[in-house]
Amino acid sequence: MYFRGILASMLPCAICLLCSIQGIVSFVATVREDNSILMLLEPADMADNGTAYGVRVTGEPESHFLLFQNLSDSVPPPLVFNASYHGLCYTVSFMVSNGTVWSKPVKTISLLTKPLPVDSVFIHDYKPAPETSVIFELKSAENNVFTRVNISYSEGQEQRSMLYKDFFKGKTVFKHWLPGTCYSNITFQLVSEATSNKSTLVRHSLVLHQPGRHRTAPNPPLNVSFRIIRLSGRAPPRLARSGSYSRLVGDVPLIDEQDEVDPMEEEGDPRSFAIGQEHLSPTQGSNSSADDSSTSSTRNESSSQAYWPLATARPTSTGPISSEEFVNAPVLESEDQSDSGSGMDQPHAPLFPTSGLPHLLLELQWQAPRPPTMFDGFVVYISINGSHKEVAQVDENTQEFVRKLSEPGTYRVLVTTWSSSGDCEPRESRVETSFTFYLSSSGEWFEEPKERPQAVTVRMLNSDTAAVSWAMSSTNLNGSLVSVLSLTCSKPRLGQRLESNYCNEENTTSDIITDLTPGAQYRVLVFFTNGPLVGPASDPVIISTLPLGVQNLAVHSLSPWEAILSWQRPHNVAFHKYIVETFFFNPATLTSQWSTYYELTATSSLVASVRVTDLLPAWYYKFRVTMETWGEPVRSCCDRSTVSFITAPEAPHISLVEYFSSVLHVRWTYGDIFTDLSHSRMLHWQVAAEGMRGARRRASANVPRTVMQATLALPPGDIYNLTVTACTERSNNTSTPHIIKLEPARPKSLYAVNTTHTSVSLLWVEEGIVDFYRVSCKQVGLSRSTNGEREAQTVHSHVATVSNLLPATTYNCSVTSYSYSTPSEPAYVAISTQARELNPSVAAISALAVLSVLLISLLLFILIVLRKKHIQMSRECGAGTFVNFASFERDGKLPYNWRRTLFAFLTLLPSCLWTDYLLAFYINPWSKTALKKRKLTCPVQLDDFDTYISDMTKDSAYKFSLQFEELKSVGLDLSHEAADLAVNRSKNRYTNILPLSVTTMKHV
Repeated sequence: MYFRGILASMLPCAICLLCSIQGIVSFVATVREDNSILMLLEPADMADNGTAYGVRVTGEPESHFLLFQNLSDSVPPPLVFNASYHGLCYTVSFMVSNGTVWSKPVKTISLLTKPLPVDSVFIHDYKPAPETSVIFELKSAENNVFTRVNISYSEGQEQRSMLYKDFFKGKTVFKHWLPGTCYSNITFQLVSEATSNKSTLVRHSLVLHQPGRHRTAPNPPLNVSFRIIRLSGRAPPRLARSGSYSRLVGDVPLIDEQDEVDPMEEEGDPRSFAIGQEHLSPTQGSNSSADDSSTSSTRNESSSQAYWPLATARPTSTGPISSEEFVNAPVLESEDQSDSGSGMDQPHAPLFPTSGLPHLLLELQWQAPRPPTMFDGFVVYISINGSHKEVAQVDENTQEFVRKLSEPGTYRVLVTTWSSSGDCEPRESRVETSFTFYLSSSGEWFEEPKERPQAVTVRMLNSDTAAVSWAMSSTNLNGSLVSVLSLTCSKPRLGQRLESNYCNEENTTSDIITDLTPGAQYRVLVFFTNGPLVGPASDPVIISTLPLGVQNLAVHSLSPWEAILSWQRPHNVAFHKYIVETFFFNPATLTSQWSTYYELTATSSLVASVRVTDLLPAWYYKFRVTMETWGEPVRSCCDRSTVSFITAPEAPHISLVEYFSSVLHVRWTYGDIFTDLSHSRMLHWQVAAEGMRGARRRASANVPRTVMQATLALPPGDIYNLTVTACTERSNNTSTPHIIKLEPARPKSLYAVNTTHTSVSLLWVEEGIVDFYRVSCKQVGLSRSTNGEREAQTVHSHVATVSNLLPATTYNCSVTSYSYSTPSEPAYVAISTQARELNPSVAAISALAVLSVLLISLLLFILIVLRKKHIQMSRECGAGTFVNFASFERDGKLPYNWRRTLFAFLTLLPSCLWTDYLLAFYINPWSKTALKKRKLTCPVQLDDFDTYISDMTKDSAYKFSLQFEELKSVGLDLSHEAADLAVNRSKNRYTNILPLSVTTMKHV
């Protein structure tokens, strides 16, 4: 709001300043020769309240603002602005400032800079119409702007000019010239125009480039015709009207071979010539009559392929020719010598030799080109057998030409219009009017066919043979030529090329094409022939042979997700690439369709393969390999090259294994949480458990694919290898083996039979896999500390007899099953032995027994005392350990032979006093050979386990060391071959403790 108030207050001052300046301003701006703008400020332009003066220059993409300097002077120095563009309109606005704001433009001047001249000009033919049109290409400076071009040129003696504006990037097509005319002194002046304040500003560039010249192509002659005339050799023909003289052979200027210039060097499109109707022609493919003359004409209304080169320079050298070469008048008696086109009169001379070819003359006739055309004559080209060329020139009034045919061969004749007046280079017409005929050594002549074969069709007979057919010729031409070219032979690289036939164009006179390569594409052309001459080609017919399918297509599975697809190709086939397609049910879109999986470029190898990945496990797939050809349209073969395949299932994973009540419960998983088996080709699951022993070593069950759990009835006590297999129609996949060890079952139905006063028989039912049974009986009523349990008995059958029992005593007997050194829960039964009658000796025996017990108790007491003394003495003699009677202290029993008794007493002494002596003589009282063989296994009751551990750990675990010494002899007579192998020696933890062969398990 503050600034708005300031502006409102200053607005009257600015208006007064503007009004005062506009009344007296005389600001001047001009354009100098160097394309700069000079801006002058007069004293009258200096306002009383003006503090700064400036100029705004617009016109370029960016506007410029310039300030006048040194305002203290009476007149500031002028400003100079260097314009970047030539031929552009600039607007110069003079502005005044009162120190606060700038006024609106006080005076505005529009200036037009001068365009730069054209640097160079390039003039050449306009290909579609070189007779009337040319292309102008102007080269000028980059920032040169112009709106029109003033084109000036001389047409003959007249000077003409034209303003032309249709230039795009300096190029235009000019279509206002006459055929065959020489245009010289061609110049181009650039014109820039602008409108300002209802007035027009115009600036012209200078003309500094080299003036150009150009001659347009003249129109060709019309109705060119020829006749071949047979004459006798006795007298030359004479004219009918004038009997005084005949028009005979004359000299015609001949262009030397070295002076000929090939007009094909000119830039232009391929030219065509017109063929007219024949007035009189010989029978196609047969001889002409000896007394008849034959004619043929050409016109430029119809077209055919160009053959003749057109000269761009007028012939400059001439030479005499034989009277048998060229004549410039037809030998017709009805013609008058005053007719247009007559040749020079010559004295009578022999026309033909008396031997060789029949007397034949070639007569040419034509008409003047279509007006308006500037021309100075005609040029006749005659070529024999494509090599020897003869060129002759006649004036513009001559419209007929005669030449003797003196040698056999293929003649090609061309008549063109010649234009050479003026300063431009001479030029001939571009549209060809030529014809061809063949002259045999016997005088027969054949005209080149002009008719194209129509309705050409190609029908495939088999994979490598085709039949060609076409409509009959309207002129009864019976000869034909079929051209075949492979369009696919050169497309592959040379090292990978699969075909060799028809790589180059091959011609045949048969309508049956053989040795085609399946899968290749061919272009077939048909020509009419007349003798050795070949007419124009028919419209090309493109045929594509169907490639052969692949062979021995096979699928090799690599995993549930990958497979190798391999095949072979036939030897003789041409194609671009293999297309590998798959067909399967897509669970995402719930559709089944063929889809392209891979494209493989064809090679020279006969065998190819593709690795197919991202397959779905246990899924049905169909694979198809087709061959796709080159060219358009693309053909492929064959749908029959397919193979079906069911991928292998994924291996399941065992997740839960439980065993109870002699039944094994198994659960497993398959894939991930998104795996859907509703559309899978999975048939069922097979759950199998294979044991190591037993009559029924293997148990299996088939489970539907929708259920992922199963139960198996397995006998206990065995080790089983559990697997789950996913099965499809053609393959299966097994899970990682799961090793389970089942605990042995306790004996069932334990009974005591045949009980006597000292023994009892135990009978039970065996269940599962059992290695042995351990039977023990413990007297009822004794405390745990009392040794009332008998030594356990090991049996291998389901019947055991326990003897040496006390009469009239109650025992608690247990039977435990063992399998793979694992015990089961024991089965218990209580038994009572029978009482027997006492005899007199029983009392004595009982007394002795009591005394014996007392003595033994006393002995035990003494031994305990001596034991303490023994420990004290061992400390004094430095013995760390003592040899102890293991069985005495372990089992709590007295020694049962004298040797053990002796050694028991020796234990009262320190081991340092006697063990060294015994060991020196290799006497080990505790070895297996020195003492009676004792069982290494001593079961400990669970209730006595704590007492047993505390007892065994006394004296630095001395008793455990004894047990370890006893273990040295265990397994010495058993094999440990696996541990002795060289590959396993480094895996043994101890060098003197090796695993036995019976306890090892081989991992598969």
